[in-house]
Amino acid sequence: MAENAGSADDASRENMVGKQGNEKPPAASWASSEGSRASMRANRSRDTGPELALRRAVHSRGMRYRVAHRPIKELRRTADLVFTRAKVAVFLDGCFWHGCPVHHTVAVRNGDYWAAKVERNRTRDADTDQRLEEAGWAVVRIWEHEDPVQAAARVEAAVTEARRAAPDSAPKPGA
Repeated sequence: MAENAGSADDASRENMVGKQGNEKPPAASWASSEGSRASMRANRSRDTGPELALRRAVHSRGMRYRVAHRPIKELRRTADLVFTRAKVAVFLDGCFWHGCPVHHTVAVRNGDYWAAKVERNRTRDADTDQRLEEAGWAVVRIWEHEDPVQAAARVEAAVTEARRAAPDSAPKPGA
């Protein structure tokens, strides 16, 4: 073993202290508790149970799509399913995060923060819908509690209608 090789403890100490010997303060957490922080970090931005169920239902109808894709590259908004040729963007919104009128619950801790967060999400959703529609896209919003088979039927109807409205977007024979 080489004389200068450091141990794992040396490496972790270097990460804590830094290369010049300056101590790094621990990162401040926005969470109200360690349990809340662990719960928030476990939330997935894609491939959630409702999203996978919707994707399976849409796929079983013979429809193909892009996953977690920006419909408009310049716009930092990612749709859950995107039908690029038909110009249909599908968003599967969580009841808590997007303020479902049926299932949204008010947060017990940090209520003001979460109320403002949900309102910002709603405002961003409306802005996203408007920008996409102005660019010629159809937008389908689905709540996480919706039946995936019924939601897939709505998606299929939107894609069929978009293709009917723009026949040049349909796949060409032999392509």
